[in-house]
Amino acid sequence: MQIKPKIWSSIIGLALVLGINPNLTAMEMPVSQTNRFRKVEQPLPLKVFVTLGGLGLISLELWWFIFSKKATKSAETREGNQEITIQVNGGYEPSQVLVQAGQPVKLKFFRQDSSSCLEKVLLPDFHIAANLPLNQETIVEFTPQTPGEYQFTCGMNMFRGIVKAQ
Repeated sequence: MQIKPKIWSSIIGLALVLGINPNLTAMEMPVSQTNRFRKVEQPLPLKVFVTLGGLGLISLELWWFIFSKKATKSAETREGNQEITIQVNGGYEPSQVLVQAGQPVKLKFFRQDSSSCLEKVLLPDFHIAANLPLNQETIVEFTPQTPGEYQFTCGMNMFRGIVKAQ
């Protein structure tokens, strides 16, 4: 059993000896390899265009993710329940649902996106976690007792929606 460590140490030692070249040091490296890059001056209009384009894209992202107003859709009352169908396809549509507090709510999730992130919907305020099979309607029922906003998210908390109870 002592042979294996000796073999490995011999192989490692041989690799180190063969890998080290004592005749060439870092100080003796050719100068041409260190000066491969040179500064290229860009014209001023190009610099201005690139800067304004970048600022425009940043502004568009901020508007899209923070300042854009999501459309709120009211739930319809049927047989004493407030019902609404939510399409699950790259997010939730509608992402904001308006309901009346104190009345039962039925959210009908219809998942069309095969993404694993959207396989599950979570309503933490009501302790609900429901699996959403692909191309099937899944009904989630709960009753918001008090007015407020109740969030629902995908399993990875990347996509979100809100139930606003009045």
